[in-house]
Amino acid sequence: EVGIMGTEDKMQNAAEDLAGKAKEAVGSATGDEQMEAEGKMDQAKAAVKDKVEDVKDWAAEKFNDMTDHDDK
Repeated sequence: EVGIMGTEDKMQNAAEDLAGKAKEAVGSATGDEQMEAEGKMDQAKAAVKDKVEDVKDWAAEKFNDMTDHDDK
């Protein structure tokens, strides 16, 4: 069977998103536009990684469904 996205991957993506939100907030509060933009970029990267993992999960599920040969 092909595996599904691990908890570790989900936690890493969530941590990157959270760090991005914090960076954006600090940048906004201090008037540091570059830091604010970097925070937004970190959040966007985390969101893209989540979507990629969702597609991988979907493909793995479909593969597992197609190759499941349980003779019941």
